[in-house]
Amino acid sequence: MTAPEATVVVVDEIEELAADGLRWLTAAARDTPGGGLAWPAKPSDDDVDLMLYGGTAGIVPVLLEAWRHFGDDSYADAALRAARSLVNAVDGAEDDSLYFGRTGMAVVLRTVHDELGDTAAGTAADRALKTVRSRFDGTRWGVLFELMGGNAGIGLGALLVGDAELAVSAVEPYLRTAEPTPAGVQWAHRPDIDSRLHHLSHGTLGIVLALARIGAATGRTDLVELALSGAADVVARDEAGPEGFLVTHSTPLYRPDVVEPLSYGWCHGPAGDAQVFRLLRDVTADPRWPALADRCWHTVTHSGVPRRLRPGFWDNNGRCCGTAGVLALACDRIAEQGETDDFAHVLVADLAARATRDRDGARWSNFAYRATPGDLEPGTGWAAGNAGIVRELLRFVRLSRGGDPRYAFPWPDQPQVPRRG
Repeated sequence: MTAPEATVVVVDEIEELAADGLRWLTAAARDTPGGGLAWPAKPSDDDVDLMLYGGTAGIVPVLLEAWRHFGDDSYADAALRAARSLVNAVDGAEDDSLYFGRTGMAVVLRTVHDELGDTAAGTAADRALKTVRSRFDGTRWGVLFELMGGNAGIGLGALLVGDAELAVSAVEPYLRTAEPTPAGVQWAHRPDIDSRLHHLSHGTLGIVLALARIGAATGRTDLVELALSGAADVVARDEAGPEGFLVTHSTPLYRPDVVEPLSYGWCHGPAGDAQVFRLLRDVTADPRWPALADRCWHTVTHSGVPRRLRPGFWDNNGRCCGTAGVLALACDRIAEQGETDDFAHVLVADLAARATRDRDGARWSNFAYRATPGDLEPGTGWAAGNAGIVRELLRFVRLSRGGDPRYAFPWPDQPQVPRRG
């Protein structure tokens, strides 16, 4: 399958689309006690969601992005109010993980402290990580044992806020829990299943990224070596070489009744795999890693995305497992390697075409092909909603104009590109 034909978008119009997306997003916010602000995962939800994955903590970064991009202090004010809600809720969080719990809240609170000088946010971030440390049993924090909901993500979050000791403690259990395979090692993402997941969100490559990043930052070569062994296992499973790179979701396939065996996005496909290979490139300077990232990109651009070729093939516009996540990698490649922006334009044009726009602003509905009706209610957050999409559109606009390709908020599992100039 060949890459989509080149498409040209008008950058000013995409900036207007992003602004409309922000307008819809800010209107969906709800007041909380103490002058705070928080968002439900969907406008129809009764309760607000405070987590990084689909809720308020994941919306704060796009507010900071918008503040930097437009120079409009109203976005900074909204970020401060959102941080107030996180401060008030961080002690009561039931989960400690990066994407679904207290660590993700702490990462965002520390950023609000650093960027906006909010001392209460900084104090709450420190208190949150202290609680995270106290709830560690020496091996894990809960059922999940990977990047989104387990040790790897907690380690990355701790490292990002400057707690290298907690970061190392979080990933050291992988040394004794690694399962040897013919090509390297793998891990169970939870103890109650036989399937082994391979990609970034819940699988081996997410653990690899945490081990490599934390190991390199702390001088722990044993952690880096273990990361390389985990990466070797996944590389050996490739089904698309020598030009491409494509690995099945899991072995044996986890939940085969609902899980697609092959995917192309950030969570379980080559768009996310390439982020791990980018990091291993930076950590090792070994040329095989950028070569593998190139192979991931070849597969993504020749897969048919963002077209929806059949039911279940490509139903999501969002950052986690949809078009915006591929756009993030496209912009990384433009910034780092001078990649042509042709495919980025294809992705942006598709996002623009799929947006619902009216007097309330712009938002995106994903599609569930097993449900009737299939169009889902637009979401607010990072994973599948407006926040994740708008964040990538703003970066695309900035990059297209020769501006700084870096994010205002460095996401824990996406290596930052160098500043231009």
